[in-house]
Amino acid sequence: MTTITNTQTTLRDSAAMRWTALLLLALAMFCAYIFVDILSPIKDLMESQRGWNSKAFGTMQGSETFLNVFVFFLIFAGIILDKMGVRFTAVLSGLVMLCGASIKYFAISESFIGSNLEIWFTTHLNHIPLFEQLGVSPFYEGMPASAKFASIGFMIFGCGVEMAGITVSRGIVKWFKGREMALAMGSEMALARLGVATCMIFSPFFAKFGGSIDVSRSVAFGVVLICIALIMAIVYFFMDKKLDSQTGEDEEKDDPFKISDLGKILKSTGFWLVSLLCVLYYSAIFPFQKYAVNMLQCNLTFKEVPADSFWASNSVTFVQYGIMLLVAVTAFMFNFIKNKRMKYGVLMISIISLLAYCYMGYMRQSAESIFAVFPLLAVGITPILGSYVDHKGKAASMLVLGSILLIVCHLTFAFVLPAFKGNDLGGVIVAYLTILVLGASFSLVPASLWPSVPKLVDSKIIGSAYALIFWIQNIGLWLFPLLIGIVLEKTNPGISDPTKLDYTWPLIMLACLGVAALFIGFILKVVDKRKGLGLEEPNIK
Repeated sequence: MTTITNTQTTLRDSAAMRWTALLLLALAMFCAYIFVDILSPIKDLMESQRGWNSKAFGTMQGSETFLNVFVFFLIFAGIILDKMGVRFTAVLSGLVMLCGASIKYFAISESFIGSNLEIWFTTHLNHIPLFEQLGVSPFYEGMPASAKFASIGFMIFGCGVEMAGITVSRGIVKWFKGREMALAMGSEMALARLGVATCMIFSPFFAKFGGSIDVSRSVAFGVVLICIALIMAIVYFFMDKKLDSQTGEDEEKDDPFKISDLGKILKSTGFWLVSLLCVLYYSAIFPFQKYAVNMLQCNLTFKEVPADSFWASNSVTFVQYGIMLLVAVTAFMFNFIKNKRMKYGVLMISIISLLAYCYMGYMRQSAESIFAVFPLLAVGITPILGSYVDHKGKAASMLVLGSILLIVCHLTFAFVLPAFKGNDLGGVIVAYLTILVLGASFSLVPASLWPSVPKLVDSKIIGSAYALIFWIQNIGLWLFPLLIGIVLEKTNPGISDPTKLDYTWPLIMLACLGVAALFIGFILKVVDKRKGLGLEEPNIK
């Protein structure tokens, strides 16, 4: 008797197709991450060109998450994701990002100066009832009109980018569940975070291009990239639709989502601990990124580079970025090469390229190109960590380790780096090492935290679970850019030069967040052991 087995091969079963889908999602987030921090490397220029002080800058940067937190948009985004599916929400998030980015560009542009909009924003939105009384208003009296209007654009963009974040997480679960999910999530975040480095290198480049300063050029560069992100989402739309036609799945109608399902999430102790750890940890990273370049400008001793030298030319920007990509590509490839000789040959190329990149950053005497090294170590070790979680587990332990490294790095920035003021080479070396370790710490979280969420909630409400975590995270991402700006203003009275600020207290505040995250991490390990949540168990069994 012959048994015939009819097994249909789908796009998800093809490693090439799985990773192509991941690449599309990662490239979209890569572009989005660039726009998130597009003004961070030119904080000093925003003060000199648009009159934004630290409070205005911090308020505008924190506005990205305002609608997500106080209008609960992220909760609605999670419900949209669970009801409408990954592909619809991916395209919608791209459209929302583009709308917000375009508004922010106009607010920063020369066209806004002297316009009727500038006049209106100067005299309005100074007092926001209720929000002002609660101390959470996104505007304040005396805030520059361009900063107010940019805040509105950034709020809309923030709705899109956070919607994109939960959509990407849900999409990876859809394509990789039961497979190399932690590796996929870690790899996506590693590529996306190259956007931070790209932003740090090219935002000042475009702002100063041609010898004239125009900060709107940097934002225009970001808007073009958001258009590319939207294209990536549209291409993914058709891939995802093809997958559903092959599997017969209909995620929008099968086992439909109900509002009452949110109660199941809120009853999970593990969910709350993961959420608290997430908000504490990310609040010590993302807000810091917005001030990191200025912090380095204040704590490192830079010499003026001759205007006619190679190190001051436009071409050095592209050369350094090319070397950065070489570091990233070879570090990532190292994880997947089987031949030992080739494997370690690629590693040597990566290390030599990293040293060359750091040397160029030092010779350029540029704080933004020094901080751009932030994601490079993460690109190399995130796949290792993700693969380890997939095959060995220990996700909760990695979260604890990430918190410890976070504390060490912020305290180093607060107390060790300032001690090297006047020692240009020594200060740069300390800065590079600390930034690389901070990037490594950051890679521990996506490789361990995000793949743990599907272990805590039912698959049909995974979108809402990610949305709730992102909403809680956004509270910190709204609050701490604002707090850093306020603390800088209070602890640096009378200092008008943006490169002479003392960052000690803001950095201590961020280190305290790391201490709290470490405490929650230990509690999570205990709860995991008692309740058998499976956080320390491998994803692939």
